[in-house]
Amino acid sequence: MSAPIDFPWVWLYWIISLTFVTWMSAWVVKRFRDYGFAVLTGFYVVYLAASQVLASRIVVFDLGFYKFFAPSAVFIYPFIAQVIDMINETYGRRHAQGAILIALLTQILLVVFIVMTNTLKPAPFFQYEAAWRDIFSLSVRITLASWISFYICQNLDAYVFSYLKKRFENIPLIRSLASDVIDLTVDSAIFVFLAFYGRMPVLPIILGQIVSKNIIGILDTPWFLWYRRLIS
Repeated sequence: MSAPIDFPWVWLYWIISLTFVTWMSAWVVKRFRDYGFAVLTGFYVVYLAASQVLASRIVVFDLGFYKFFAPSAVFIYPFIAQVIDMINETYGRRHAQGAILIALLTQILLVVFIVMTNTLKPAPFFQYEAAWRDIFSLSVRITLASWISFYICQNLDAYVFSYLKKRFENIPLIRSLASDVIDLTVDSAIFVFLAFYGRMPVLPIILGQIVSKNIIGILDTPWFLWYRRLIS
């Protein structure tokens, strides 16, 4: 059995992936603006779909001086808030709300596909059917919970970002940080309660998500500022 990945490696993968997505998005928006919305929405959908799968695995989030538990999706979910900010910044709130609706529809299809394939009879030599159904029955519930929390909180993010952009046009840091903190905090409470109530202790997971998501949400803010600089 291979050894668990050390925590610093997680951050290395995180930095590389965010840098690539930010640079690629800015490159397309800068040179092919008509295609930029599609590219940003594509990355938005990928991050959201990955979050649904990764949310079913609860991990230890170690800050060095304190440990708590949270779904492993906290490492990538906060960047969803950044991508919707990037769309909002470049194309406006109506496009941001359009991307939210598109992403929601893709997640509905994800659940339909899981349910559809679960109606099939497993092969007699497939030894992991019980584990598969246990994991993906939870994943369906997680996805359903995410529809509600995602739609509410992402639209809240889009509204707050747009409002603050009008009030503080020349201070992008304020609109990015404020909209993301509100989004990620409210999302943590709604999502965890709906996804895990009755199966896991929700209060520590909610607190863990709020802290971890906002830490990562704050840490990925420089990528949003870098995006703005690249497209200017």
